[in-house]
Amino acid sequence: MDLFLIKKIISAAIMPLNIALILLILSVVLFKKRPLASFKFLASALLLLLISSLPVVSNTFMSSIEDNYEAFTLSSKPVDYIIVLGGWHQSNPALPQTSQLNVNSLQRMVEVLRIYKLHPEARIITSGSAFNDATSNAEKMKQSLMLLGIPAQKIMTENFPKDTEEEAQLISPRVQGNNVVLVTNAAHMPRAMQYFQTQGVYPIAAPTGFWVKNPQQQQGWRYYWPDSKKLQQTSVAWYESLGRLAQWIKNIFS
Repeated sequence: MDLFLIKKIISAAIMPLNIALILLILSVVLFKKRPLASFKFLASALLLLLISSLPVVSNTFMSSIEDNYEAFTLSSKPVDYIIVLGGWHQSNPALPQTSQLNVNSLQRMVEVLRIYKLHPEARIITSGSAFNDATSNAEKMKQSLMLLGIPAQKIMTENFPKDTEEEAQLISPRVQGNNVVLVTNAAHMPRAMQYFQTQGVYPIAAPTGFWVKNPQQQQGWRYYWPDSKKLQQTSVAWYESLGRLAQWIKNIFS
């Protein structure tokens, strides 16, 4: 089996919601034979879901990841390349290119447009493979940027990387020694920066798609009440934390 697929299956299996589902299944299976163990599994599942969906917990967790890099403003010197990491899309000829992108890719595309307006001298590198689609994410992002007015000759594509590590390995030789801006989601930025720095490239971070817009904002009672959207936010933070842990362990043994 493909190592990339194995990594995705393992990471999906240890997300909070899936762990809770496994605990609930164990609770049902053991209900008659081991009622005490069944109750413990049930209580653990409910507690995990509750904690993961509390805004006060989820926002604190996510802010600790997103606050590593500030939003991009303006480079003190000309920008040579704007690198935008791959996301996800689903091709559909009935929709405009921009509507075929998922939320993360849309957020990254908007940030690329904003930075390009500040630094029109830059060239753009889009990245990301096709997976099960006929078109790579890099090409779909390029088509979307062209639709919004950026000339085709200003956009380069890297159509084969399947994950961030491969993106850093394939793009870094192109941009070595240049002034580079890296665009990806804020939660993903710490891991992405580490991969590029390992390859000898030290880009300017341009995080986008912040889950927590203003962590210092005064909160009302809803901040302490479960919210299904915060369960998704916690899952993203957990995924990125596991990714950084795996990255750290791999660096130790490499």
